[in-house]
Amino acid sequence: MKDWLLYLVPAAGLLALLFAYFKASWIHRQDAGDERMREIAGYVQEGAMAFLRREYKVLAVFVLAVAALLGGAHALGESTDANFKHPLIALSFVLGALCSALSGWFGMRVATGANVRTTAAARTGLDGALRVAFSGGTVMGMSVVGLAVVGLGVLMLLYGKLELVGSLSGVQLTHVVSIVAGFSLGASSIALFARVGGGIYTKAADVGADLVGKVEANIPEDDPRNPAVIADNVGDNVGDVAGMGADLFESYVGAIVGAMVLGAAVGSFELVILPLLLAGLGIVVSILGTFFVRTREGGNPQAALNLGTFGAGAIMIPVIFAASWWITGEIPELWWRIGLAAVAGLVAGVLVGVTTEYYCSKDRGPVAGIAKSSERGSAPNIISGFAVGMQSTALPILWIGGAIIASYEVLDPAGLGLYGIAIAALGMLCTTGIQLAVDAYGPVADNAGGLAEMSGLPKEVRERTDKLDAVGNTTAAIGKGFAIGSAALTALALFSAYRATAGVEAIDISRPSIMVGLLIGGMMPFLFSSMAINAVSRAADSMIDEVRRQFREIPGLLEGKARADYARCVDISTRAAIQKMVVPGLMAVIVPVVVGFIDKNMLGGLLAGVTVSGVLLAIFQSNAGGAWDNAKKYIEDGHHGGKGSEAHKAAVQGDTVGDPLKDTSGPSLNILIKLMSVVALVIAPLLAG
Repeated sequence: MKDWLLYLVPAAGLLALLFAYFKASWIHRQDAGDERMREIAGYVQEGAMAFLRREYKVLAVFVLAVAALLGGAHALGESTDANFKHPLIALSFVLGALCSALSGWFGMRVATGANVRTTAAARTGLDGALRVAFSGGTVMGMSVVGLAVVGLGVLMLLYGKLELVGSLSGVQLTHVVSIVAGFSLGASSIALFARVGGGIYTKAADVGADLVGKVEANIPEDDPRNPAVIADNVGDNVGDVAGMGADLFESYVGAIVGAMVLGAAVGSFELVILPLLLAGLGIVVSILGTFFVRTREGGNPQAALNLGTFGAGAIMIPVIFAASWWITGEIPELWWRIGLAAVAGLVAGVLVGVTTEYYCSKDRGPVAGIAKSSERGSAPNIISGFAVGMQSTALPILWIGGAIIASYEVLDPAGLGLYGIAIAALGMLCTTGIQLAVDAYGPVADNAGGLAEMSGLPKEVRERTDKLDAVGNTTAAIGKGFAIGSAALTALALFSAYRATAGVEAIDISRPSIMVGLLIGGMMPFLFSSMAINAVSRAADSMIDEVRRQFREIPGLLEGKARADYARCVDISTRAAIQKMVVPGLMAVIVPVVVGFIDKNMLGGLLAGVTVSGVLLAIFQSNAGGAWDNAKKYIEDGHHGGKGSEAHKAAVQGDTVGDPLKDTSGPSLNILIKLMSVVALVIAPLLAG
């Protein structure tokens, strides 16, 4: 028995946190620019941290209430050896929520300090600015994987010391991992609120700033005369740093826990510890990958970031095979089958990312086509964007489907087909540390450009930050593609784990109750999206009214002789985000519980419906929004009349339609489908029998 390996897991997590601390300290030592730059950056950091404080106060009430319900529900279960310690699931839930919140806090704190230092570095060269921005993202990435692995590792060790593991027999191991699954529920809950709340915040500010500033007042993006510009920069952080960080934290934890549950279902400690070990080794590989990210003046930042991401992925492949052989080498042929399943997920993730880049990059045909259609007005732009988004669902579904079949078939001869799917999901996310570093780099670079504009720095500084920002927009789209792809695989693994735990033999859609569950599940992503988009619309209305009021009532504002009231716009976004994030989040938790206690088989149909509908809708919304955004940037580069042209105004309108799709509802859907699956898994022991 290799139970001593459990100690290596939190050690790997601590390594990630130490590396994050090292990077944060290095960023803090960099030049933060002149007084004006530091003043504006201070507004952004103050607004971002104030939002997190208010959001976390609301979430603390939710976490404590759910923890009490979890502990109480399981305490009321039968007092058998299998159930009597299940109230500890509440502890797992609280720790998962806490680790997710902490990762967002650490990442946000550093990102809002790295933005101004990126601007300062851009005054002298591109490579220095890239290093600072990427280091800011690295802190986010390493905080996420470090806290996830430390949390899961500590729980396994803790419950082992409490003799929950005992002799590590199949039954005891299954109960331990079921309790640890509460960690994933905590992570998923925080992620959904953070994604929805952050998305509402950032898009309310972005839409208000663009429609009034760019279209009506005809002033540049990030112009300090625009009252919504600080809120817009704050939104980049709360949506794309804290929100995306919580998103991938949840994806990462869900993939690990899904594999652990299925490993425990066959009574194998080795198959339970392997996902944790692969995650720990992925941390080491991600740290190595960060050293590949370098460029030179006039170089291509995208190539540098791709080298780090894909280089880490290439290194991870032999590491996966080696770890599988080390853990399961005593079982003939199993190690290389597990390795192939993980590689299938990794390859699918890369293919989904490449496909996403094709549909969202401003250097590719789909975006150029949307930009061309903008010459004929807003309606053709929007129609083209919808068509691109719908078309973009085809290839990712084929890549995800191929990974599901390949990972299942390669391990099916060993009776571990479903475990293979879970390992494929983890293979896609093994190098989350550097994937998220690249993703979180984007909003840091975006903020750096805004600070350069608001501080009145020379044109060449803004050109360097714009080059970094353009790459960041594509990396964000790729990151969302990875998150959605992993969501499909993880949701399937969690769904299988729910079936095994709840004793659901098969999902027979000829049964009316299951068909109703399937239809309700298919409807959920649409209802959820409508709530999120409507929240953005209402908040944006308030933001637009406020920006117009300030332009109208503050003498000399448009002439640059007076300063805007930034705090008022920040408060509008904050209040809207906090108020509107609650109902969609509660719906995702309550619906599977209600349906499960009506009929556990009906809940199986619900999970199938929400997974299929949610994955397709998430890909469509994220890619359509990304394509609209880059079509606007393509025109701003000088095509089809450039900035201020009729085509540009149409593209701004299209980008405004796409904003809530790609940054609020779209990326939130992959959390929705996994959260509902995790809720089902957590309540499964109460439904069994």
